[in-house]
Amino acid sequence: MSDHLAVDVDVAVVGAGIIGVACALQLARQGLRVQVFDPDGIGQGASFGNAGHLATEQVFPIADFSILKRLPAMLLDPMGPLRLDWTYLPRATPWFLRLLLNLRAAPFARTVAGLRGLNEASLSAWRRTLQAIGRPELLREDGSLLAYEHEQSRPALQALQARMTAQGVPVDYWDAQAVRAALPTLSDGLRGGLFFPATGHFIDPYRVVAELAHAAQALGVVFHQRRVVDGHLLPGGVALRFDGGVLRARQVLLACGAHSAALTARLTGRRVPLDTERGYHLMLPREQGRLPFALTSFERRFIMTPMQDGLRLAGTVEFAGLNKPANMARAWQLQRLSEGLFRDELNLEGASPWMGMRPSLPDSLPVIDQVEQGRVLLAFGHQHLGLTQAAITAEYIAELVRGQALPELAAYRLGRFAG
Repeated sequence: MSDHLAVDVDVAVVGAGIIGVACALQLARQGLRVQVFDPDGIGQGASFGNAGHLATEQVFPIADFSILKRLPAMLLDPMGPLRLDWTYLPRATPWFLRLLLNLRAAPFARTVAGLRGLNEASLSAWRRTLQAIGRPELLREDGSLLAYEHEQSRPALQALQARMTAQGVPVDYWDAQAVRAALPTLSDGLRGGLFFPATGHFIDPYRVVAELAHAAQALGVVFHQRRVVDGHLLPGGVALRFDGGVLRARQVLLACGAHSAALTARLTGRRVPLDTERGYHLMLPREQGRLPFALTSFERRFIMTPMQDGLRLAGTVEFAGLNKPANMARAWQLQRLSEGLFRDELNLEGASPWMGMRPSLPDSLPVIDQVEQGRVLLAFGHQHLGLTQAAITAEYIAELVRGQALPELAAYRLGRFAG
């Protein structure tokens, strides 16, 4: 890369979610001049309202071939756990076809290996990151529980335990007595579950982003609440046009989540099959102390995470694109899903709904790469594991900038997408 280009910064980061901010911090720690652009501000996208679960146990993609049998229900049930807006079906069909192709044995095995590789490194990376900024208390390493209610679910849960054990995921089976001992607020209807000791939860996902951003600013990182609308490659760097001017950088990092496809195509000529899993949450501020750690319902398919400001109910996947207005009835449906799980029903006073866009690729793996002679860095497509994988992704991006080859990133390269 030419050293004669007059640049404004070393690295321009597009996206101020958890991925972009974590990367900006790591790059600034290397002494680089970094500026971050996001039209919504710091941590205001999917990073604001995610479930807060450090989901290291999730080494399998959320979809399997049963999605074909469930497609009619997906189209007809607006409140189902997996929802496809029928008006979006024509645009979503190519993405779903690629997803199904990736469920064949060989690509599925590559996906599992890729998810496992990132997830196994995620917890220790988060420890290093939070310790470095003096905020280790933001992460609680108390584990998490996947609980079931119906006896007919037990064989499927045991099969899942065997599959996870085969992948090296720490997991223990808890019977009903163990569940009641650890979570006495739950109803007697729960028959048991799988406990994952090597997981945890963040007490406030937005605060995590804000604290990382504060640490980055202390190292000189500048954040702009502006939209990058275009960009092109220069002989020794990149020029970015934003709503207010032009910035020249030696390198650009695209970490704008579900909005990353257009700039990736503009700067690399490569079209990535990026779509969005729209996720919802319902925050209950009157529910501090209800649970000691994150609880997922096996049958009802949603998660409840204890946080500093209450209990967050989250989950469901909706495919409806980037522009469709949020259907907040899906957020309120999470409360209905919670009914009967506790001895006393949840307090809804002050409850607030939310929707965010999870960036998803059809092989369930993110893009973590450096292309165009090092000028373009890529970190997006982490689907529902963005919070989990943010710290390790940031460390990998920093190593790429230092010139490390990192063969372990082969599964996440941009080149895996043809065309």
